Amino acid sequence: MTGNPLSCAPAFEIDSHFHLQYAVPVTFRLSCFTRLSPALVLVACGSTPTGPASTPEPAPTGAKVDAFDVPITGLARPWIADFNDGDLLFSTPLREADGLGPLYTRAACSSCHETGVRGPGLVQKMSVVDDDGVTPAKDQSELDYGHTLHPLLAGGGKTPILPPKDDPRIKVTTRFGPPVLGRGYLEAIMDEEIERVEAEQAARDDGIHGRANRVQYASFENEDKRFHDHQHGDTLIGRFGLKARVPTLDDFSADAFQGDMGITSPLRPTEFKNPDGLDDDAKPGIDVDFDSVNLRAIYIRLLAIPERKADELGAALFDAAQCSACHVPALRTRADYPVPELADTDAPVYTDLLLHRMGNELADGLPADPSVDGQANSFDWRTAPLIGLRFNRTYLHDGRAKTVEEAITMHRGEGSEANPAVDAFEALDAADQATLVTFVHGL
Repeated sequence: MTGNPLSCAPAFEIDSHFHLQYAVPVTFRLSCFTRLSPALVLVACGSTPTGPASTPEPAPTGAKVDAFDVPITGLARPWIADFNDGDLLFSTPLREADGLGPLYTRAACSSCHETGVRGPGLVQKMSVVDDDGVTPAKDQSELDYGHTLHPLLAGGGKTPILPPKDDPRIKVTTRFGPPVLGRGYLEAIMDEEIERVEAEQAARDDGIHGRANRVQYASFENEDKRFHDHQHGDTLIGRFGLKARVPTLDDFSADAFQGDMGITSPLRPTEFKNPDGLDDDAKPGIDVDFDSVNLRAIYIRLLAIPERKADELGAALFDAAQCSACHVPALRTRADYPVPELADTDAPVYTDLLLHRMGNELADGLPADPSVDGQANSFDWRTAPLIGLRFNRTYLHDGRAKTVEEAITMHRGEGSEANPAVDAFEALDAADQATLVTFVHGL
């Protein structure tokens, strides 16, 4: 992360006991699990600060930086200070003494979103499916502890959540942690913009019919009212997560704390159901405070979209191949969004934030359920924002595509809404295909 030396990274080894190939934290060189200044962390890690701690000067508005893991330009000093604090917390691994566990998947936000980009961490899901291998079975009761695998233990946990053995009805799938670059823009987009695109697609005659994932706000009331005043149970448009099951970035942060780390917060104050019946861990009570959740969320909100080079021919081909029908180049943000640099602007996000049926080949077998992915079913995926793709090493939700071209062609499948776009791409000559791929890779 920005300002954090590599020597602060946790050491990992692969635990061969789990065939799922999870990285298991075995030692931590950094023991900063509360809000610490970057200067103190540098000293703790054996580096010497170059000068007295100071608030960085804000970058000039409109400046462009071809980099990732940096804040958007033009921010006032208080936002930059919060970004830096959140950046530090985002990369800090948590321990049993901090409330890690009793079951967990990863020990730090950066394990799945390192330096704001994709992975390297992943989450695995499981579902009971019908004989076709992709349709969710009506009876999911065999999965007593939910659809997420939790292979790691801490804070008193003794029994991991793993797939039932030797049951061919259980489908296990992988989700890599998506990039979080530019996600403040996604939060700032007006509901009316998402609904406008949803209505326009409903009128299309080519089968591209995205729909908003209307979900419940699963967190409890946040004391920070700057970004919203949602109450537990409010119905909202989902925006975050691979199936748009989370509506806001504070909810995204609290959900990851609870679901991926077993860390409770005032927004998500209870441990998830587990085989040992534990409702607490090595740290009694709620594990982290509002600041721990909100500063991580602010770090994500303020991450910049890396600079893109203008390519008019590539953009024209992108539009001609119907890619822009779902990967909408820009959506308008709210005029009242509290970060002025993100308010009342055309956000260049290349997504419609809608769910689309992507066919049998990409289906994960998970049912549409409020406790799983909201209204998204086995075949549905939210249109991925095309932001910072040149920093990816793999593509699609499970990394099966190793190139942008593979990602495009793997949109094809039985029942996929993207089939006409794949046909249009493959109808281009080799030179135009290369131009289109280069354009997408540079977004």
